[in-house]
Amino acid sequence: MWWSCRAEPAASVRDMRGLKRLARLIWGDEVEPAIRPLLAVGLAGSLGASSLWSFMGIWAIDKLGADASALGVALLVGACLAAATGYVSGHVSDRVGRKPVILAGWASLSLYVLLFALVGDSVTLGLVVLSGAGMAGSIGWAATQAMVADLVPRERHEAAFASIRVANNLGVVLGPVLGGVLLFVSWRALFGGVSILSAAVFVLAWRLLPERGAFAPESKPERGSFAVVRRDRVFLLFLLSTALAYVVYVAYESVLPISLVDSHGLTPSTWGFLVILNPVMVTLFQLRLIKRLVHVPALTKLVAAMLLMGLPFLLLSLSSALPVVALVIGIFVVGEMLWVPTSQAIAAGLAPADLRGAYLGAFSSMGAVGFALAPFFGLLVRDAAGDTAMWVFFAGMSIIGAAVGAVAVQLAYSRRFTGQPREREGSAAVSSPAPPDLQAEPALVADAAAAATAGVHGDEHQDGNRHSQPADPQRSARE
Repeated sequence: MWWSCRAEPAASVRDMRGLKRLARLIWGDEVEPAIRPLLAVGLAGSLGASSLWSFMGIWAIDKLGADASALGVALLVGACLAAATGYVSGHVSDRVGRKPVILAGWASLSLYVLLFALVGDSVTLGLVVLSGAGMAGSIGWAATQAMVADLVPRERHEAAFASIRVANNLGVVLGPVLGGVLLFVSWRALFGGVSILSAAVFVLAWRLLPERGAFAPESKPERGSFAVVRRDRVFLLFLLSTALAYVVYVAYESVLPISLVDSHGLTPSTWGFLVILNPVMVTLFQLRLIKRLVHVPALTKLVAAMLLMGLPFLLLSLSSALPVVALVIGIFVVGEMLWVPTSQAIAAGLAPADLRGAYLGAFSSMGAVGFALAPFFGLLVRDAAGDTAMWVFFAGMSIIGAAVGAVAVQLAYSRRFTGQPREREGSAAVSSPAPPDLQAEPALVADAAAAATAGVHGDEHQDGNRHSQPADPQRSARE
């Protein structure tokens, strides 16, 4: 008895040391202290969310008996609702603060998940509930992204977004395992367990997340965000590039497995093994890649990332051997690891500080465009002309998206280089004048002088006209 009493603390110490070593292996020693609470919330949140989302299609088809077309419509409606909710919640976070919106998101999801347990065997009701689930899950997403920019300086945005993404992907790796364990009991156990876990994330966010961030705007916005976004042509161009990138990104998740299994004879179990490569690679190499390329201009990384995501699909037209499929996945994930934090940092840099939540809400809503269009157009092309034509289509989308993104980034640079700030109601054009009292978030270069010495791309890691007052922080991204 006395031995076990003395041994337990020692075992606890060893466990803590093991967890610290694991955290150091994944995140290293350079994680911003300010975002560590967001890492905890992001990991716990993605664990619970992926425990649910991984099994929703199975629940709709096997448990309710819904047909595939009805499920597709429900998912499309859900994506549209999630996109609208993401923008609106980001807009609200600019006015009430990030933390209240994040808390509202987790509280809503905790309660909403219980509706699945009340559906019974009704297919229609089940699909309606499924359509609204994405809306409940997206309430705090834009506020969470905006909190990253509220908590860390401009030059650390990309690394901070990458750190949060690693936490989210680690949760995605573990979530389906937890969901499978709960399903050993019943579907009700899964829904109840996810509800409890979401409530626990609410408590965690309430206890850990700060009220304000050191780099948040000093005051609430005095203008409507929609008019500003609508007139900001540079940002709209970047949104178009992001939508095209999401079309390619979603093709990996939705179209690639269909092609490999249906056209190339890959077994579903083999695909289940291959798909794990994505979150594992992100967890282990995301931060190392971003750190290695920290001095590479954002424009170069954005273009390279989008091409690496789309062009490797063309290899499948030559061979579908397992090593080739693994190579395609590996190259795609490298592009994905470059694209996600780089595009998030660019979006945060293009946003006026007082409308950061709304801008990032509009940015994150482009994911719904990808989820809506990638399966629709991809499978349409496949049915009409075959798999090779489909991969040519997605490769073309990546090339067009890279070109449009490069133009947007170059225009953003030109706006900073010429010293012409944004219009009070949005950057309607690069040459638009603006009131001198309106401070714009530094986009890609610090100032004209730095840009002149740095070359075309400038140094995206300088901070320029950065807000350093205390303010409202938040950030817990589907992915």
